[in-house]
Amino acid sequence: MVDRQDQVNRSRSATGSIATRGFTEDELVATVRKLLAGEAPGVRLGIGDDAALVDMGDRLGILTTDMLIEDVHFHRGTVAPRDLGYKAIAVNVSDVAAMGGSPRYGMVSLGLPRDEELGWVVELYGGVRDAAAEYGLAVVGGDTSRADRIVLSITVTGEVARNAAITRSGARPGDRLVVTGALGAAAGGLRLAEAEPDLLRRAAGTEWAKALVAAHDRPRAKVGEGQTLAQSGATAMMDLSDGLAIDLTRLCRESDVGAVVDFDRVPIAPEVHRLADVLPIDPLDLAISGGEDYELLAALPASAVGQAATKLRERFGTALTDVGEIRSDKRIVAARGGAELPLEAKGWDHFAS
Repeated sequence: MVDRQDQVNRSRSATGSIATRGFTEDELVATVRKLLAGEAPGVRLGIGDDAALVDMGDRLGILTTDMLIEDVHFHRGTVAPRDLGYKAIAVNVSDVAAMGGSPRYGMVSLGLPRDEELGWVVELYGGVRDAAAEYGLAVVGGDTSRADRIVLSITVTGEVARNAAITRSGARPGDRLVVTGALGAAAGGLRLAEAEPDLLRRAAGTEWAKALVAAHDRPRAKVGEGQTLAQSGATAMMDLSDGLAIDLTRLCRESDVGAVVDFDRVPIAPEVHRLADVLPIDPLDLAISGGEDYELLAALPASAVGQAATKLRERFGTALTDVGEIRSDKRIVAARGGAELPLEAKGWDHFAS
């Protein structure tokens, strides 16, 4: 399941904090997971990972779903409908990528208020079509309904070879922690969109500002990269939808391990540093807890990192950075300047305040 930034609720929350309504998103998922626990025919993996895994002939099917809700995940007046449609597909495909799979089919359900015009819907589905074409996905159905606000719900199925799916639960002590690409750009794009009009006018048209906006509005699912990391021996993997700190916490919890992250090695998108020249932001904080990067976080045997990095660079032009190590003591710490401190699980949480 994926999770995004809320443009209404601007602040970031730690997963461990007490939410206004009494629970965090992780606590809610854990509760539902317990209620629906139990074996079912053909289910290889249920609630708690990027997607579910089910038997599908000689392969495993990957099932994932996600919602985008107006005034929770986006504002109608600040996002182009074509970008919204594209992003809705891409963030679901990212879940398939995180398991080393290939996307196959999608379904789109739309709740639409009476004040929206048909032209807006045409543009929305144009973005859906763009993303589906890019990822080789066939959109085969869905549903429509009246609603008091826009609700966009996407279901995507994918497939992966039997015994080849990578989940969050296989990381082993001694594995290296790696991330694809660079982090913080999507959060930087959101901060830029929220900036004062004068700053927006000055930044408009600059290449760094365009890159930040594109990172937020049109994230790219790393399908090929996920398959390459799986083939390179990844023991655990997930996409970075909520932020490195909180997502690493989830991976370690499922694998029953701890980790150390070297803050000096975290790859920060260069455009975020440009943003820091004009806004009071901390580039490292955006990279660690900003969310919505949809890069991949993986655990790899140390001997496999170099070759995996070469393959990603040669095949996709994507960087792979070693940012830390999996440990056995279950503590999650950040290393910086020779010291180690507990890593606060900050990131986007729908339910924490």
